[in-house]
Amino acid sequence: MTMTDAESVAPKVEPTGTSADGTFLRLENVHKRFGKLHVLRGVNMEVAKGEVVCVIGPSGSGKSTLLRCINLLEPPEEGNVILEGKNLCAVDPRADEDEEGVDYVRRRVGIVFQQFNLFPHKTALENVTLGPEKVLGRSSSEVRPEAEALLGRVGLADKINEYPDRLSGGQQQRVAIARALAMDPHVILFDEVTSALDPELVKEVLDVMRELASEGMTMVVVTHEMGFAREVASQVVFMDAGVVVEHGKPADVLENPKEERTKRFLGLVLEH
Repeated sequence: MTMTDAESVAPKVEPTGTSADGTFLRLENVHKRFGKLHVLRGVNMEVAKGEVVCVIGPSGSGKSTLLRCINLLEPPEEGNVILEGKNLCAVDPRADEDEEGVDYVRRRVGIVFQQFNLFPHKTALENVTLGPEKVLGRSSSEVRPEAEALLGRVGLADKINEYPDRLSGGQQQRVAIARALAMDPHVILFDEVTSALDPELVKEVLDVMRELASEGMTMVVVTHEMGFAREVASQVVFMDAGVVVEHGKPADVLENPKEERTKRFLGLVLEH
């Protein structure tokens, strides 16, 4: 994975486990504005297949917006997002054909949010089956056993008929992960998925993510969990003010950062 901002090009870090053409997911000069606020200022990024990229940085640095640009929840105003050779920014959201419309993105790029975003009036099982049925057009009889297996995989085999308000925060987040996996994504984005959880519930969610990483899932993870980043990440990226300040192997960025801004941030975070 390599990542730079438009104004300050850092030394290239060669990805590990690259696909045939060297990249799997690539961002090219991505900019995003909200009114006068320039949130992303020319971000470039390359992720190899099977990599886990952990993105860290202070609040307001553009981390979550970066994820939302990758899956086009917030389409970039400038730049390209290229997955497996196809420019996602070029898809026509009005197109009916799966290979041309926004469903192309939804089928391939999963996202798990900080606040779970489960449908409260649907059971855990129904939350997981909804996407494959509505977006992929698959039958309930085909999807249900797969959804049950996914809920079992995240340790919730006994909770499939429970509604979200009967589940703990950690359990709800694991349902959300199962829901993302039900679409058989090529990459999953995680947006600070443990930030809303009580400390004792964090481990059960991180354990699921560790298992996914060990199985070769390509993941981009916005997180404040430095231990997880140190243990699991292929690369760690430090963002501030909409640009990439520093990136590299976890040991390099977290234990021996080169940039003063990175050092200040880690000094505050690692003290706690």
